[in-house]
Amino acid sequence: MAGLQDTTIKELYTLEETIARDIFENVTYPWEVLAKIKDFIVALGETLPEEKFERREGNIWIAKSAKVFPSAYIGGPAIIDEEAEIRQCAFIRGSAIVGKGAVVGNSTELKNVILFNKVQVPHYNYVGDSILGFKAHMGAGSITSNVKSDKTLVVVHAGEENYETGLKKFGAMLGDNVEVGCNSVLNPGTVIGRNSNVYPTSMVRGFIPANSIYKKQTEIAAKY
Repeated sequence: MAGLQDTTIKELYTLEETIARDIFENVTYPWEVLAKIKDFIVALGETLPEEKFERREGNIWIAKSAKVFPSAYIGGPAIIDEEAEIRQCAFIRGSAIVGKGAVVGNSTELKNVILFNKVQVPHYNYVGDSILGFKAHMGAGSITSNVKSDKTLVVVHAGEENYETGLKKFGAMLGDNVEVGCNSVLNPGTVIGRNSNVYPTSMVRGFIPANSIYKKQTEIAAKY
């Protein structure tokens, strides 16, 4: 039976696939690092090699091999890793780590996030207070909703177990290779296990086990 043990960093992520690996040390659940991202970026940025990264005003480090379109906005602190692509009109508000080879696309907005290597958020996405694992992909128009409508603190629901995060802002934790269909909404506190797929136009909440196909809240099938 699914439980909180399935929502741990160990179960969701390949830490070798992020420049932010050290932020997860001595931590069990990924949402525990959300409040640390801003300061972590500044400390890590100071250690990045000048031959590979250009430092810009506002504690922004951009890999020289990354491609940033002129119309994109990057606010600090932020790290854009090697060979990442920040496309037209992307809006990075700050406290964002964009992994190697990741794509942040047209009109996509990021805030307080870690995108592992090869993540794609390429079309009209909002990703806030969230962590997206290696090769996770969000279809066009899909978003992470990071504040509950009643403004109460976010609780993670995994099977019969609950975890009171103490956080008012908490979007989604997507494991490695998660595929989110177009125009889906991931409600605050959503956790999706590795290698799972979410149908387009879904409304997702709670925990979705690894290797699943999410069709609707009452219909989650195992992948074969």
